[in-house]
Amino acid sequence: MLIIILGLGAGLENGVKSLFQGFSTNSMFLWARTTSMPYMGFTEGRRIELQYEDVDYLKSTVDGIDILAPRTSLGGHMGANNVKYKNESGAFGINGDIPEIRDVYEWMIPNGRFISDMDMQESRKVCVIGNRVVELLFKDVDPLGEYIEVQGVYFQVVGVFKTQASGERAERDEQAIIIPLTTYQKAFNGGNRVHWFSIVCKDNFSASEVEQHIQTALKQKYKIHPDDQRAFGSFNAEERFKPMQMTFITVKAISWFVGIMTLFAGVIGVSNIMLVTVKERTKEIGIRRAIGAKPWNIIIQIMAEAVILTFLAGYLGMMAGIWLVEGLGQSGLEGQMFKNPQIEIPVAVTALIVLVISGCLAGWLPAQRALQIKPVDALRAE
Repeated sequence: MLIIILGLGAGLENGVKSLFQGFSTNSMFLWARTTSMPYMGFTEGRRIELQYEDVDYLKSTVDGIDILAPRTSLGGHMGANNVKYKNESGAFGINGDIPEIRDVYEWMIPNGRFISDMDMQESRKVCVIGNRVVELLFKDVDPLGEYIEVQGVYFQVVGVFKTQASGERAERDEQAIIIPLTTYQKAFNGGNRVHWFSIVCKDNFSASEVEQHIQTALKQKYKIHPDDQRAFGSFNAEERFKPMQMTFITVKAISWFVGIMTLFAGVIGVSNIMLVTVKERTKEIGIRRAIGAKPWNIIIQIMAEAVILTFLAGYLGMMAGIWLVEGLGQSGLEGQMFKNPQIEIPVAVTALIVLVISGCLAGWLPAQRALQIKPVDALRAE
């Protein structure tokens, strides 16, 4: 039961963690909206537009920023644009990014390369495309070196990226096309406007605190009321992930508690069996005591039997639990919130140690009971 409960708990944890795969859990995303309060002569409802220059401003003003990647999207967030390759066409998202965006989303590059600093400096008309774009546009053709057309502008494919995310976000990411931000600004008249920032914080900084400092700095720059909560929108991965971590800890604690209580019930059963065994072997114990057996000889004998009995039964139960957990993982019953139930080696070793300790506890009381038997009384036993 202990192994099965821990395995199911691990499956739940893996399922929930998979929702956060594809970007750092110490990250946040911030975009501008409209103001909801008048301030310094400005009326409410003023539209705020982030600028590319805000990158240097925030890095010099706010501590704790490791990566700050601005992004622009043709057609806005989740917008789709017609993309052509020879006789094939499809609707895909077009994003203007900097090279650091790859570290935010933790993309893999199975083919070619990602956009580089040189691409940015020279505003090269190159792009990196998602796996789904390759499937829909290029079929069996190697996309590297080929050209795609976006609103009359041609871009050369230099790489293919693959996301580690799952579900709808994975589908959306892999239907995207990444071009250098500077190229986007010139090719599509984007100017210096930025749609949102992707931010990864340093390890010793809280994403929630960094977010507060960033919003404070931007409110000062754009003359927004300090109490205006609607001027900026954000998604904080840390705030979403922390409650999940507490849930994982709670599930593990409950699993260990239920499992250990089950083992404790087994210990009581084994202890009762050993008490009956001691009573049945009263004469044997009396003879051993009479011919000079030390108390610790009797204790070792009784406890060793209890440990062996508990260990063998517990080991067989542990192996059966592992097989059941692995079988469940191979059965295809996994879902978005439940994936890859498993038992790690440290957990199995810990369970084994608990079994040995349980065996010692199961034999301790019967051993003490055996020591209370006087040799003379034991020899009279029938």
